[in-house]
Amino acid sequence: MNDLTDLLVYGLPALLVVGLGVVGLRARRGRAPEQPAATTPETVEQAPTADGSAPTATVEVPTDEAVVAEPVAPAVEAPEPVAGRLVRLRERLARSGSPLGTRLLQVLSRDHLSEDDWDEIEETLLLADVGAGPTTELVDRLRERVRVLGVREPGAVRAMLREQLLELVEPALDRTLRTDPGVADDGTPHPAVVLVVGVNGTGKTTTVGKLARVLVADGRSVVLGAADTFRAAAADQLQTWGARVGVPTVRSDKDGGDPAAVAFDAVRRAADEGADVVLVDTAGRLQNKAGLMDELGKITRVLQRRAPIAEVLLVLDATTGQNGLNQARVFGEVAGVTGIVLTKLDGTAKGGIVVAVQRELGVPVKLVGLGEGPDDLAPFEPEAFVDGLLQD
Repeated sequence: MNDLTDLLVYGLPALLVVGLGVVGLRARRGRAPEQPAATTPETVEQAPTADGSAPTATVEVPTDEAVVAEPVAPAVEAPEPVAGRLVRLRERLARSGSPLGTRLLQVLSRDHLSEDDWDEIEETLLLADVGAGPTTELVDRLRERVRVLGVREPGAVRAMLREQLLELVEPALDRTLRTDPGVADDGTPHPAVVLVVGVNGTGKTTTVGKLARVLVADGRSVVLGAADTFRAAAADQLQTWGARVGVPTVRSDKDGGDPAAVAFDAVRRAADEGADVVLVDTAGRLQNKAGLMDELGKITRVLQRRAPIAEVLLVLDATTGQNGLNQARVFGEVAGVTGIVLTKLDGTAKGGIVVAVQRELGVPVKLVGLGEGPDDLAPFEPEAFVDGLLQD
C-alpha cells in the first residue's frame, strides 16, 4: 500500500510534467520560427566613371525570391564635337608653363650665347625626349639663324623658335584617320577596320573607347571588338565605353577566348548592320615578341578575309620616353603601324616624344590624349601643339 501511495503522490505528477513538455515541444516543432529571409551578396554595376570603367557595389539579395541584379545600361551620351579639342591642350600647356618652350625662349633671348648656353638648349631638348638626331638638327639650325640674323628681340626669338619646332614636328605628314567604309571587288560594302595595338598600361582600351566617341561625334556608326581576351576586365571596360554612346561591343563568352575569332565576328556584325567602322582592341603583351607576332599576324589574316585593314594605330604613353620608343620599334616590325596615338600628352615635360616617335617609325602622330575625361582625345594638330609648348 505504501508503494502504491508513493507512486500516486510522487510518480503521477512527474509523468504529467514530462508529458506536457513533450506536447509543447511537438507544438513548437510543428510551427517553424520566423527568421529573416536568407540573403546572398550580389555584385551590380553602377554608373561608369570618367575613365570608362564600371564600378561595382555589393548588395544583399534574397535568395528565396531568385532576384537577379541586372546591370543598368547607362544613358546614351552625346560626345563633344571633335573640332577645337586640341585648343584645350594648348591652354593646358600654357597654364602649366611648358619647361621645353619656356627654357628655350629664356636661353635664346640672352644677349650673348656661349657654348654653355647651347649645351643648355641641347640638354633641354634631350630631356624632353626629342631624340639625339632631331636635337642636333634643331640646335644646328638655331645656331645658324642666330649667327646670321643676330636675333635677340623676344618676339623675333619666339617666331624663329616656333618655325624651327614646327618644321621638326613635320606638319606636312598626312594625319588623316582612314575610317571611310569601302567596297569589295565583288561590289559588297564593308566597314573600315581599325586595329588598335600597344602594351597594357598605356591606356589602350580606354583610348579605343574614347576613339569610339570621336567617331560617333563625327557622325560615324561604330562596332567595337574586344579582342583583348586575356585581360578579364578589358571586355567589360570596353563594353561600358560603348554603351555610353550607344555602340555595340562584340566579345568572347569566356576568358581567354580566341582573339582572332572575336575580331572576325566584330567585322561580320558591322558588315551585317551596315556600320561604318570597326575598332578592334587587342592584347598588349610584350613578354614574347614571337608570341605577339603570331597573335597579331593571325588576327590580321583572319580580318582580311572579311575586309582590308584601314588603320593600325599604336597607343603610346607620352611620359614613358625611350621605353615608348622601344615599344614602337617592336610593334612597328610586327603590326605594320600606320599611325600613333599618344596618351598623357597633357603633361608637358615629354612633349618631344612626338618628334622622336615619328622619326623612329616614319609614321605620323594622328591622335593625342589630353587628359582623363571621356572626350579628351583629339586629332593632332602640329601648329596648336607647338603654340602650346611656347605658351602662345
